[in-house]
Amino acid sequence: MIDFAWLGVAAFAAGLVDAVVGGGGLIQIPAIFSVLPKEVPATLLGTNKFASIFGTSAAAVNYARRVRVAWSTAAPAALAAFALSFAGAWTVTRVPADFVRTLLPIILVAVAVYTFKKKDLGAVHAPVHSGLAERYWAIGIGAAIGFYDGFFGPGTGSFLIFLFVRFFGFDFLSASAAAKIVNVACNFSALLWFGYSGHLLWQLGLMMAGCQIAGSLVGTRLALKHGSGFVRKLFLFVVSGLILKTAYDAFRTIGW
Repeated sequence: MIDFAWLGVAAFAAGLVDAVVGGGGLIQIPAIFSVLPKEVPATLLGTNKFASIFGTSAAAVNYARRVRVAWSTAAPAALAAFALSFAGAWTVTRVPADFVRTLLPIILVAVAVYTFKKKDLGAVHAPVHSGLAERYWAIGIGAAIGFYDGFFGPGTGSFLIFLFVRFFGFDFLSASAAAKIVNVACNFSALLWFGYSGHLLWQLGLMMAGCQIAGSLVGTRLALKHGSGFVRKLFLFVVSGLILKTAYDAFRTIGW
């Protein structure tokens, strides 16, 4: 019961962080792997996705009620992410992800440095694309991130927020809202694969889903109350955590 309570707390914290800037997996995945070390990894990942989709969906609904979601960007990106996330999940069963694991901390450092140096990045919502150009950019980014999420996954929400800010001119709050729509599509697609293959702990997943929803409600309220400046600061904090975690995993993978 203590272990399950710990997973509930971890799911709440993951839902809160994920609702604001993504990166909830940084909290929830290590927690579920440490509490259930004898379970098959695919089953733990499937259970994580099951819980996460509830928290992400709750965040998406809350953002949609209070923030004007750029559906012309979010919808095509979500459709592309749905298709490619499934392809990524299928690919990872046949190709090892070690190369991505070693490259990820370098990419995250570049994202953090760029965001830190550009003090006004994401401060103002000023979309730079429209029409066909907007759709092509959205499909391209959705496809790339969707495949990455299905194939490997850490930092998906944070990457989405950064890309929406950098390439679409969104402020951090609007980018976070759009990112939740795409993230739901990614999670649902991957969950189809895990569910089909039987890699789910339903009871644990439902308990963690309830905690994720509670955390996401708190997270969206904080983001909406404090605005893009708060989201930017938490984004940099979470990306820093992802850098440390993924660098450690990369060094362990290559035997350093």
